[in-house]
Amino acid sequence: LSTAALSIRGAPVRAWPPLREGGQWAIGTALGLYFTPAVLFDLDGTLLETVPDLARSAERMLAELRLPSLGEAAVATFVGRGIAVLVERCLKASGRQPDAAQLDAARAIFERCYAEESGVRSHPYPGVEEGLRRLADAGLAMGIVTNKAARFTDDLVRRMGWEGRFGVVVSGDTLSVRKPDPGPVLHACKALGVIPAQTLMIGDSVHDVEAAHAAGCAAWCVPYGYNEGQPVEALPCERLVPDLAVAAALVLDGAAP
Repeated sequence: LSTAALSIRGAPVRAWPPLREGGQWAIGTALGLYFTPAVLFDLDGTLLETVPDLARSAERMLAELRLPSLGEAAVATFVGRGIAVLVERCLKASGRQPDAAQLDAARAIFERCYAEESGVRSHPYPGVEEGLRRLADAGLAMGIVTNKAARFTDDLVRRMGWEGRFGVVVSGDTLSVRKPDPGPVLHACKALGVIPAQTLMIGDSVHDVEAAHAAGCAAWCVPYGYNEGQPVEALPCERLVPDLAVAAALVLDGAAP
């Protein structure tokens, strides 16, 4: 048995067998080494620290509704399932049991506030820029799969100067379903021309892991995100990585997903 030697933009990769699917190299194994041609990322809590802007928007919403303040730490535990869930959790934590009309009104206030606050304080986590650069330089396809609404996702991608860096961006309203449903992950794989078994998902929450596994992808997690206030160490991911620079190094070194 011999290995096939590959070079992706100057980065040596060993893989066996040299399979292709949708124009991308498939994961192969050679003496325990792997090549992953596509990596998907969650946004909030994985690529970007967005809680300061989300919390500020939530505090403004609560103030307009004459409800008590919650604080940034509490709002951080509500992040991960989209704005509608975040708003509902904020209202309930402030002592209100909202009906549908109250939820709609509160969401409208939050979205107005977040349109003004989003991106003001948000920033990439340490290691993100380096990790994305290394993966891009090696020729790997990359995508974002988030539960955040497209108008906010697209604005953040633009503010970070990431236009054109990702081959696909799947937002919370791109499809009729969102994570932990596998649909958004499968949609991203199809757009990138890879099969799920060749694809790695990196996130920070149980929703990322469940969506990835249900789609047939491997899942790695970072420890600094939100995960609704629960310990990330308990997640059933294949690997816990300290940051995306380390994750990129592991992927390019052929670490098993």
